[in-house]
Amino acid sequence: MTGAVKLEPVDERNLEPLLSVAAAEAEPEDVMPPVDAPAGWSLARRDAFREFHRANFGGLDGPTGTVMFAIVSGGEVVGMVRMARRDEPGTVETGMWLGRSARGRGLGAAALRELLHAAAAAGMRTVVADTTPDNAGAISVLRKCGAELRQEGGKTYARMCLDSALPTH
Repeated sequence: MTGAVKLEPVDERNLEPLLSVAAAEAEPEDVMPPVDAPAGWSLARRDAFREFHRANFGGLDGPTGTVMFAIVSGGEVVGMVRMARRDEPGTVETGMWLGRSARGRGLGAAALRELLHAAAAAGMRTVVADTTPDNAGAISVLRKCGAELRQEGGKTYARMCLDSALPTH
């Protein structure tokens, strides 16, 4: 079924499959913070990817206040979506990436809907995100999930209030 996904917290069990899809189907700068390493998916960059994700194994109540989820479709890891505490109480920020072969199939919106449910279950009231105005895929996913969008300073900001009914389709 198109759009059917489940979210699994990133841990040692799914970290290597996540790295594999990132290296095969995404650019490093799209899936992790910048690091001082050779271009492309060098050994140093792969190690930094692992370290970045391992630092967030503690979840929302851990030192980074972030939980990373592997997006799983058809039993395969296809991308990642995160939720990170913000200073504003009851608010988390999200960000996501999908491997190229998973894009355009409704999986991003399905993953964001799952994340919104996880955020509500964790007691959050608001989920925010930002992207670039030319990221049509991200903007489409945010719109499908009921985000209020605004442009400011070369960025597109999204806000999703969890006090209203959560999107189901």
